[in-house]
Amino acid sequence: MTKTLRPLALKKLVPAFTLAFTLITAMTGAAAALTADPVQQYNSNAVWFENWTGLSNATLVVAAPNGKVIEVFAASGTPVFELSRDQVQDGIYRYELKAATDEAVEIVNPIDNGRTEVTSSRAKPFYMNGSFVVSRGVITIPEEIRED
Repeated sequence: MTKTLRPLALKKLVPAFTLAFTLITAMTGAAAALTADPVQQYNSNAVWFENWTGLSNATLVVAAPNGKVIEVFAASGTPVFELSRDQVQDGIYRYELKAATDEAVEIVNPIDNGRTEVTSSRAKPFYMNGSFVVSRGVITIPEEIRED
């Protein structure tokens, strides 16, 4: 003997399944967001990033106020930019941070480059930019000014 669900019982199950699906989707999205969410840190003479989980092969490109461009590469871990004490210039320094995540994305049109295997996926790129200020030879991050 088989039992059939009544329409009322089905109406009670639909919201439960919807809630479960929404929670699973939200947790998956939150976990993906946590893998690559570096936070800029600094002290008086260096800038680096924390929360570096899931990133590698990072390049930090810093442009000084006089136009000089400095590149810092780190195969693993965070790249660290350090001020050169003999050539410190006050002003706004802008940076770009590029890295590879541990997440793979499909290459839509793979190219046969003559090697034995054709690569069908690559590391998903991560990109972030920002700035910091050097004042009196020391790195500072200006605070937001709010008008009341």
